[in-house]
Amino acid sequence: MSASVRNGNDRLGNLPVEPDVFVGRKSELARIHHLLGRSRLVTLTGPGGVGKSRLAVRAADGVRGRFPGGVWLVELSALTDPALVPVAIARALGLADEPARPALAAAAARLGGTPVLLVLDTCEHLLPACARVASALLARVPRSRILATSRQPLAVRGEHVLAVGPLPVGGSAADGDAVALFAARAVAAVPSFTLSDANRPRVTAVCERLDGIPLALELAAVRLRGMTLDRLLAGLDVRFDMLTTKPPTRPARHQTLRTAIGWSHELCTPLERLLWARLSVFAGNWDLEAAEFVCHGGPLSAERVMEHLTALADKSIVAQEPDGGGPRYRMLDTLREFGALWLAELGEGDDVRHRHRDYYRWLVRRAEAEWLGPGQRAWADHMSTEHANLRLALDTCLADPEPTLGLELAGTLWFFWFAAGHAEEGRAYLARALGRGSGTSAERTLATWAHRLITLTPDDLDAAEDVAAEYVRLAAARGLPPAARILPLNGASLAARGESARSAVLHGAPGAGPAGGGGATFFKLTSHAVQAYLLAGQGALARAGTAAERLSAECDKHGELWMRAWGDYYLGLARLGLGDTESAAGCARAALAAKWRIHDRLGTAAAVDLLVCVEAARGRPERAARLLGAATELWRRVGLARFGDAEATVFQREQRRRLRGELGDARFGRLLAEGLALDTRQTVEFALAEVPEAGP
Repeated sequence: MSASVRNGNDRLGNLPVEPDVFVGRKSELARIHHLLGRSRLVTLTGPGGVGKSRLAVRAADGVRGRFPGGVWLVELSALTDPALVPVAIARALGLADEPARPALAAAAARLGGTPVLLVLDTCEHLLPACARVASALLARVPRSRILATSRQPLAVRGEHVLAVGPLPVGGSAADGDAVALFAARAVAAVPSFTLSDANRPRVTAVCERLDGIPLALELAAVRLRGMTLDRLLAGLDVRFDMLTTKPPTRPARHQTLRTAIGWSHELCTPLERLLWARLSVFAGNWDLEAAEFVCHGGPLSAERVMEHLTALADKSIVAQEPDGGGPRYRMLDTLREFGALWLAELGEGDDVRHRHRDYYRWLVRRAEAEWLGPGQRAWADHMSTEHANLRLALDTCLADPEPTLGLELAGTLWFFWFAAGHAEEGRAYLARALGRGSGTSAERTLATWAHRLITLTPDDLDAAEDVAAEYVRLAAARGLPPAARILPLNGASLAARGESARSAVLHGAPGAGPAGGGGATFFKLTSHAVQAYLLAGQGALARAGTAAERLSAECDKHGELWMRAWGDYYLGLARLGLGDTESAAGCARAALAAKWRIHDRLGTAAAVDLLVCVEAARGRPERAARLLGAATELWRRVGLARFGDAEATVFQREQRRRLRGELGDARFGRLLAEGLALDTRQTVEFALAEVPEAGP
């Protein structure tokens, strides 16, 4: 599903809602707005905690009107693999990660010829990759602009750098952004706090001690929950006096921030400090169950993790985020780095990272086993939320000398790569895992099967056949039955090449799959789905409908939703071809509702495509024309040629010709443009609404 949203002014983008009041930075905002008018790449630089990310989002929000193509935020802090920078950009733009073309090409196509602003946030740990991607996008998309944040410049030709410094600490209301920020955060922490003439000198002294660094000010303001302003100032004085007796080893601002964080650290209990250090291994955000598993041990029992996690949230060390499945927690990068340093000092780094890896191995095995069941939608949501931690666990596995760990985790994630729109990323991880060593282990067989599963499109057919041949060799070496040595997707690949007759022969009967748990069942369901696909492509619509009904019946046995929706899709396709348009409409809407719920963007686009044909056949040309425009935009966001190409594109070409002839060029063009302007959610709502077509 598209990540795009529209604000009240109907402008595209994915900028987050600001969590609290933004204070100061008027001159910097004006400077950024000016630079974005004359430069295609503007980079905000400065130390951690100085407020670069917040400033970038605020500045981007202020120039929305200049960018009708949208303002898109790409958060890179949780990313560890430089190769995934293009994937992160594509995902932020709402594109599915499909294997038809590289993510960078898909992102460039999505950005198109309309003025658009991309915000690349936290580039410093991926600097070479960010520089390459920024250069490529600026070259390919002439009307694009990039606003980046980094602790150092990207060093790209044409880059304008704006150094972001601390807030000014003037004691008057006119020139004291630091004082204003501290006061605002103090009121949020202690509603009874009021900045007055009496306490302004002490507040100013606090801000001076903290050099006007926003993160340090926010951490200090929270301290007022448990102490007076006088005690806060006295504590800072003592802490900084102790520091100045030692020779400085880092720049003054870094030292000040580290001191402010260190003071917050000292005010935590020993178990809170221990939890802070252990939480630093998470990427992105996490939930309580993960924290209890990963962070318990020694003096910190699993039962007490919640207690200390709540205390860290109260101290603003971690932030709590609402989530449909329960609260999740996040830590600012600067605080995470501080915790990681302490974890290294404790000598626990490897142990905690391995517990993190093992927790996500367990979670993925559980998700895979329950994927083909009634919990599928919940697992799709949960795996999407855990995406950053899954990547980190994969990286940890692939760094281990034992290759089976990476093979197992990357292979067991077949459902995430294939069904949740992460095919290109999955292929990259599977290729890395399969490139480490050789053999005929169960883990290698599973990983090879998963790699083949997501190597399907016409552009990938040669690679697909190579992987398929390797899988057949491994399956034979492991003694799997002959039926399990025929990959059902081989038939689909041949059909995409136009070899439908050969594909039907090679497809074979449904057999057992190579994987245990959900993978074995999925193998059988895929066989039924590919059979329906091949028969529809050959025009054997009655037989295709029967195969689709078999698929739906098998899915219903398991409470499965994702593959069941493909059964509805092919059944609707068959019934449309046989003239039963009302039944076809019900099937197409059922497929669309399920695909939308499970985050399958390719399936969503295919179902809307089918509804174009259905509505045209029902005598609703205006509705069909709008849906045609919406479907065209959906496929552009997916970045994949129409799935199968054998039936959908033919239908599309025919419908375009028929609708243009029925409505006339001008009317057809207007309705098509209306559909093109819909975002994904609006498209789904329009397509699912059973509203009678208005008269001319």
